Amino acid sequence: MESSLILGQVCVDEKTNEIKTIPELLDILCLEGYIITIDAMGTQKEIAKKIIEKNADYILQVKGNQQTLMDDIREYFEKDVFTEKKDALEKAGRYNKDLCAGHGRIEKREYYVENDIGWLRDRHPAWEGLCGIGACVSAVTEKEKSVTAVNYAIYSRQGMRAAEYGTSARAHWGIENSLHWVLGIAFREDESRIRAGNAAENMNMARHIGINLLKQEKSCKMGIASKRKK
Repeated sequence: MESSLILGQVCVDEKTNEIKTIPELLDILCLEGYIITIDAMGTQKEIAKKIIEKNADYILQVKGNQQTLMDDIREYFEKDVFTEKKDALEKAGRYNKDLCAGHGRIEKREYYVENDIGWLRDRHPAWEGLCGIGACVSAVTEKEKSVTAVNYAIYSRQGMRAAEYGTSARAHWGIENSLHWVLGIAFREDESRIRAGNAAENMNMARHIGINLLKQEKSCKMGIASKRKK
């Protein structure tokens, strides 16, 4: 994410889904020492095991597709973490806050982590490498209206502090702006009608190469769409 590079892609077959394809992508990448973040669809025991086997760590979003796990995590945070004083949590490295404002929009994100989760491992022993759980409470205020959401995750890095968890979470969500938005707006990907054979996959790879090159181009201060035209 720091380099804003796309390192690989694997085509999802029409008869399958991302859950089957993610391990194939993990196999072709060198991941040792890195933290791998994946949306809730990829929060699967087999995928967690694959990441650990690659000598990497994971942060996996937990939602309704892992209902029992999410319920256990949510109940713990609501009863035993959110009720504690934030100053004490911050001092212990279990709480971190991020605040940003611009264009009439204020975003506040509060990150919480818990590494003492022996009870959760006992209830869910099949999750390879499980070392901690995290929560992000986000509040977005725009035009005097506020929307609050809470997201939960599991992670494998031992002793992770809230600041590191927050950095990884922000980097993951930033992909929406740095990749998907660019593909949709600057490259008009959604308007493409390329369908025949492998053409769509090949063209997608070409777009990724283009994004990599344009993000590394520093001779002019322009947006990706303008750089592409220039």
